[in-house]
Amino acid sequence: MSSPSAGKRRMDTDVIKLIESKHEVTILGGLNEFCVKFFGPRGTPYEGGVWKVRVHLPEHYPFKSPSIGFINKIYHPNIDEVSGTVCLDVINQAWTALYDLSNIFESFLPQLLTYPNPVDPLNGDAAAMYLHKPEEYRKKVADYVRRYATEEALREQDPTESSDSESSMSDFSEDEAQDMEL
Repeated sequence: MSSPSAGKRRMDTDVIKLIESKHEVTILGGLNEFCVKFFGPRGTPYEGGVWKVRVHLPEHYPFKSPSIGFINKIYHPNIDEVSGTVCLDVINQAWTALYDLSNIFESFLPQLLTYPNPVDPLNGDAAAMYLHKPEEYRKKVADYVRRYATEEALREQDPTESSDSESSMSDFSEDEAQDMEL
């Protein structure tokens, strides 16, 4: 078993790695609580959408999985429309310390949006529509993207956010980001 300081170093390293991979990260309450700007994958009904995903890293991360949730609305069988909670087996049950935060934003979430699992839904209406009325499902997703998942919609949801005064971690230099580890 590793020491608590090793877990903290891994947490800091994973957050810095996520920032350096050009994801826009906004720190909320230290390096264990932050938001990541996530873009809908190409070739899906979510393409063109932009969401803020809240991430909370538990005390025993990376041995315990992070909690993630969409802040702005998204229509998807495996994402609760009200809370933004994500039903994703690889995060909820199959998480291993071999994974890191980049896996979530570069692999797991894009795959979830590309290949929804309507058999294990958090949003039963979205699952039924996905299975039985796929064209209607795509239209509803596109409507949600237009209404809730644009830069303008994000600014309206959070009036303190503006591109001029936003202090996201992606604005920090690499040296400043490394200083955050200390």
